[in-house]
Amino acid sequence: MSTLQMIESAAERLKGHVRETPLLSSPFIDELAGRRVLVKPECLQHTGSFKFRGAWSAISALGEAERQSGVIAYSSGNHAQGVAYAAAQHGISSVIIMPSDAPQLKINNTRALGGEVVLYDRANESREEIGEALAAERGLTLIRPYDEPQVIAGQGTTGLEIARQATALGVTQADVLVCCGGGGLTSGIALALEGHAPGLRPRPCEPEGFDDVKRSLATGQIQANKATSGNLCDAILTPQPGDLTFPILNRLCGPGLSVTEEEALRAMAQAFLRLKIVLEPGGAVSLAAALYRGTEIEGDTVIVVASGGNADPEVFGKALEFLT
Repeated sequence: MSTLQMIESAAERLKGHVRETPLLSSPFIDELAGRRVLVKPECLQHTGSFKFRGAWSAISALGEAERQSGVIAYSSGNHAQGVAYAAAQHGISSVIIMPSDAPQLKINNTRALGGEVVLYDRANESREEIGEALAAERGLTLIRPYDEPQVIAGQGTTGLEIARQATALGVTQADVLVCCGGGGLTSGIALALEGHAPGLRPRPCEPEGFDDVKRSLATGQIQANKATSGNLCDAILTPQPGDLTFPILNRLCGPGLSVTEEEALRAMAQAFLRLKIVLEPGGAVSLAAALYRGTEIEGDTVIVVASGGNADPEVFGKALEFLT
């Protein structure tokens, strides 16, 4: 199980390798949201998302023999790119299992970063079964996207930065909205905030129809999604919360929030116009919640983790149509 000490150790290993992303603000965003909004743009992280943090943390924690044997991961794209790049930086090989309907940009980028891509049909095949079989066959170490203690620890370094940056701005009480799939980022941030900024409350944000974490928190038991595809927010479409992440989420998070696909696209447009950053739909749901679910948020300030920016050009163009 991940702990605050593991997160702090991961932060030491990530020094000099990870970008410390800032907290951005805009008076126009504040006016639209009806409160002060501080946005942490993990879209500016290496490989375009927070996933590089967890990938580096997990790979750097392996023994030398394990590293040299290579690693394997499964992902719709962001974890894929993070693992491929972190593996390449360590001088080792990586195999990445990706759904065939993942954005082509993410597939191409993963290959360009050095990953061997294996495609599968997410509607009819299990990535977990494929991953475990290939890992056993080739002697590879599996780096899971969220149910992996060292991955959670790496993602938790985002929370350490938020705690430090919020304190510097005098913010001690706020909801922290986090784009949430399996819960690795949200649970890591939750552990970091519990230890360093307990007045900051993490809240998972998801697309409507794929709000398994929100429903799980409401019932206190893991709930599954009926589908795992069919939404532009592909980066955070997972079957259900992780076995390791959910107990942390259930203990430390406030109620979940969910937004529509259109609201995610509108948030992408506002992020580009007002903050000058590019978000993908799954990385924009937290900002969408801040902008369009204000009645469900407490306090005068909200912190938003914009988790990724790997948007296909056509999807980004669709978002920009909301500016006309």
